[in-house]
Amino acid sequence: MATITVNVDDEVYERFRRIAAKERNGKKGFLGDAITDNMKKYVREKEQDSIKKRLLYRIRKGYKLGVWKGGFDRDALYDRH
Repeated sequence: MATITVNVDDEVYERFRRIAAKERNGKKGFLGDAITDNMKKYVREKEQDSIKKRLLYRIRKGYKLGVWKGGFDRDALYDRH
């Protein structure tokens, strides 16, 4: 477990603390738990954004499947005479 020290705007801190205390019934460690949950959510969202960007790049780039050079027609393909 890591210990971090951060500077947060007083108003944001008080509002966050009030909401987290209410949500978690003010139990010991409620603030750390709330911050951890929000950090996990942030990381998950950023990872999903990264995946989306990679997939959109692949879609836009497209795939080269080769050029069809065969001279077959349906009858020749199925060996119909």
